[in-house]
Amino acid sequence: MPSPLDPEYDVTTPLDLDYYAAFADVDAADREWWTGARDFVDGLDERLTGHWERGEYPLDLLHEAGSRGLLTDAVDVDGIGEENLSTLTPMAAGLVTMEVSRCDGSLGTALAVQGGLALRTLVLFGSAEQKKLHMADLATARTLGAFALTEPAHGSDSVSLETTAQLIGEDDNGYYVLNGTKKWIGNGASGGLTFTWARVEGGAHDGDVRCFLVDQDTRGYSAEVIEGKASLRSIHQALVHYRDVELPHDAVLPRTTGFKDASTVLFATRLGVAWSAVGHAAALVEAAVNYARQREQFSRPLASFQLIQERLTWMLSELTSMQLHVRRVTELQAEGRLSGAQASMAKYHNTRKARAIAQVARDMLGGNGILLKNKVARHMADIEAIHTYEGTESVQSLIIGRDLTGFSAFA
Repeated sequence: MPSPLDPEYDVTTPLDLDYYAAFADVDAADREWWTGARDFVDGLDERLTGHWERGEYPLDLLHEAGSRGLLTDAVDVDGIGEENLSTLTPMAAGLVTMEVSRCDGSLGTALAVQGGLALRTLVLFGSAEQKKLHMADLATARTLGAFALTEPAHGSDSVSLETTAQLIGEDDNGYYVLNGTKKWIGNGASGGLTFTWARVEGGAHDGDVRCFLVDQDTRGYSAEVIEGKASLRSIHQALVHYRDVELPHDAVLPRTTGFKDASTVLFATRLGVAWSAVGHAAALVEAAVNYARQREQFSRPLASFQLIQERLTWMLSELTSMQLHVRRVTELQAEGRLSGAQASMAKYHNTRKARAIAQVARDMLGGNGILLKNKVARHMADIEAIHTYEGTESVQSLIIGRDLTGFSAFA
């Protein structure tokens, strides 16, 4: 029982703050997916806080999300497998990402890795046989998927990756030998398939960057979970080593021919990060409003003070701006008119705004703001990760700047 001298605060009640009704007119089918995502995470706050604190990856929840069809991230999976899965529209996928991230950033990232990165790579670039073998299992998380591009020395300049795939024999009849190291690979040490980007040595594709489908049980593949993270603690990222990993010729995804293919996947998932930022920010604003209504100081609720109302108004205005960004760019995505620079703008804008909202929310909760059970500190830490992955703020600004000025500032 809580002590009356140490009151408990319910800061997790959804308030559905949508001041400009940005989502009021979404299609009924899209709203049903949104409702399904909320049903999925309902009641998980306490459990996920424990996983985050202990650094545990709750894979059963990823499997459950797969069974509910929540992993496909607007990737075309219509009718695949015995599940007869449905493809989410871009709007439905965004709303699912937002809702799951509102509950927990690690779980939101797990969905993005499985569907947005791994499954999307297979669907865009895999052969008919590869899709037949793996699409249904990836879409339902019966098989975990990892996307291995980033290396210890190559993050923002991932085009300079050093992992190699040496072709032994002829193009059509040979095999590949992979050597190299990848870092920050979600699901890379969790068992499953790792979509590995490497530079080919030899054959017709000599020097090209291509993607290889690597079973994590393959000899020479080893991975270790990265310890000591202060963000996204309840999803495991890995440091992956490839030491003379031999792969058959049909392990290569045939439609990958260069680094631009990896960029295509990242461009598609960048918008998902912007949606995730909206989910984090919504949780933070909800926590601040709920707390201000319940917390009393100087014999009055915090919510009755002018300064507090001004802060809450500022937070709401920033959240509203974030919502309008994702609504518009998602409409452009659905119409096939979304550019890479526009996707970068959505991520650039929304993760920056989410960081700022987190700072104010943390301050408003005072000492209670650093308690994990009140969610603010956890969201604040997790936003630091989404602000960086799928392209840092600096890289996004250079993409937008190139589009704006016509000059490339990349080396």
